[in-house]
Amino acid sequence: MNSRKRVLAAIRHEEPDRTPVDLGATPSSGISAIAYNNLRKHLCLPPRPARVYDVVQQLAEPDQDILDLFGVDVIDLGRAFNTNPAKWYDVSLADGATEQYPAWFHPHREGNGSWIALAPDDTPIAVMPNHGAFFDQTCFPYLDGYPENFQDLPQTMGKVLWAALAHSPWDHAAEETFWQDLRQKAIDLRKHSDRAILIVCGCNLFEWGTFLRRIDNFLMDLLTDQASVERLLDALLEIHLATLEKVCEAVGDVADIIRFGDDLGMDTGPFMAPSIYRQLFKPRHRQLCEYVKSHSGMHTFLHSCGGIADLIPDLIEAGYEILNPVQTNCRGMEPDRLKQDFGRDVTFWGGGADTRQILNRARPEKVRAHVLERLEIFTPGGGFVFNPVHNILPEVPPENIISMFDAVREFNQAGSDT
Repeated sequence: MNSRKRVLAAIRHEEPDRTPVDLGATPSSGISAIAYNNLRKHLCLPPRPARVYDVVQQLAEPDQDILDLFGVDVIDLGRAFNTNPAKWYDVSLADGATEQYPAWFHPHREGNGSWIALAPDDTPIAVMPNHGAFFDQTCFPYLDGYPENFQDLPQTMGKVLWAALAHSPWDHAAEETFWQDLRQKAIDLRKHSDRAILIVCGCNLFEWGTFLRRIDNFLMDLLTDQASVERLLDALLEIHLATLEKVCEAVGDVADIIRFGDDLGMDTGPFMAPSIYRQLFKPRHRQLCEYVKSHSGMHTFLHSCGGIADLIPDLIEAGYEILNPVQTNCRGMEPDRLKQDFGRDVTFWGGGADTRQILNRARPEKVRAHVLERLEIFTPGGGFVFNPVHNILPEVPPENIISMFDAVREFNQAGSDT
């Protein structure tokens, strides 16, 4: 099998020749630029400053030599953009090392060392403290209440950091030739790589409510002002379906996977009762998934942090084929339980290593044992793509990252020998 066939077989719940691997194909399966620089240095690879393609989370775009070294089977379509070195410039961040920002991103440095990102009208929309490792949202456009109508919603969304500071390819979305360029770059990427191609498309619903209203207000709205919530969700759905129409037309026959996002859980379980999810979000999630399935050949991928086990049956019914990051340290998200209860119906893309206690704190030998145990649980019967729980954070030692991927290689080699 080549990488693309390997990933697609896993999604079909067939056991591929080896467990497929992801690193950096999504902004929730990536690596911090600080950790990435440390990793390259430890591996004695040619010095190359990390390109921070996701400026909000300060994530690096993995270079080809890293993808090859760790046997990565899937890539982000966005990496086909910003390939010209002139599209980047050097910057020194929290650890003092040189990294690179995309040319369009120029945050303002404050006297206290913090970084402030501004909207075109100079509204502060995000801040990264001195020695911080990511930007936090500071502008919540609907903090004081919902508008009478949502005619200006697209412009309003542009003041939220996740839209204003979009990673590639969406940092080019305003260009006149964007959709033609997206298609051609996808075709070229598929021609020159046998890795599965993933496009990140967002289409968040619950999260946009939290971005606009702030999470405390929006959670109360789910119970006390459902009429306004539904008005907002319908306006968002209209925008998302219009985007999906263009995405499916441009790359629906070229890309293999489309990634949606909607963080629905916290450590102790879902943010809302399953009944609220079924009433407000599930019908709209189903519309998004059905549009993709009716107008493309792409598989549907949902990123949702937290303990979402109580919602997984509904997410499957809504049409999601893949779940990420599989946050196994949350209530109800024990790996063996997830695999037993849902392993035949959904692909787990993540959960391969605990990033809260193990990958960042344990010794390499413990990382190895931990990863091998996760592989034994998740791999049988397909339906698994290896990735740790969410992104590899700045403090993760390079030795542990290497031990993690060495364990995957060891597991795959043992499987091929039997």
